[in-house]
Amino acid sequence: MKKYVIIVAGGKGLRMGKELPKQFLLLKDKPILMHTINRFIAYDPDISVILVLPEAHQPYWKELCRKYQFSLSYQLANGGETRFHSVQNGLKLVTQDGWVAVHDGVRPFVSQETISACFTEAAVSGAAIPILPVIETLRERIGDSSRTVNRDDYCTVQTPQVFHAELLKEAYRQPYVPIFTDDASVVENLGYPVSLIEGNKENIKITTPFDLQIGEILCKNVGS
Repeated sequence: MKKYVIIVAGGKGLRMGKELPKQFLLLKDKPILMHTINRFIAYDPDISVILVLPEAHQPYWKELCRKYQFSLSYQLANGGETRFHSVQNGLKLVTQDGWVAVHDGVRPFVSQETISACFTEAAVSGAAIPILPVIETLRERIGDSSRTVNRDDYCTVQTPQVFHAELLKEAYRQPYVPIFTDDASVVENLGYPVSLIEGNKENIKITTPFDLQIGEILCKNVGS
């Protein structure tokens, strides 16, 4: 069955403190977004890549592709008002039955093992997301006070989040509500369970200058 990946890259880079959107910042020898796309092509050269970018960013992206001789095949969709609406736009380009991964454009270090595990589990259960255990102590704030909570009850969530195409399309026909912070939350709102698989620690989301420094180190240690 057909595999797709919708790579959402609509960030404005506000937390990065730079005018240039974070997905276009250089990491080692090319923009972050190119590293991210390469990860999925390396996993499966036949995967259909759908890149979601704000219309205002698309001319600059095409200029970068020429500059860095980036010629990998992809389809381009327009970014929306929110991440939810951007994924909706990307889904319009999913024309065959199969499996759809949704991935953050600024997660350039997702491992082949994580991508494969998500698609494999989604083929069984219909919906799979990568997570990591919480290793630090957690406290819940309650008004002016707080309390420690059991960290074993929590996890952090990564991407790619992978779903059967028809399930994801049905989920994204729902009206948008603010609790939809990722694709799993949209699918769960239908009452559909989401399976959890172990992600990889290197799969960081680059949103701050510190993250970018970590990314440079990861490029040296795990490649790009």
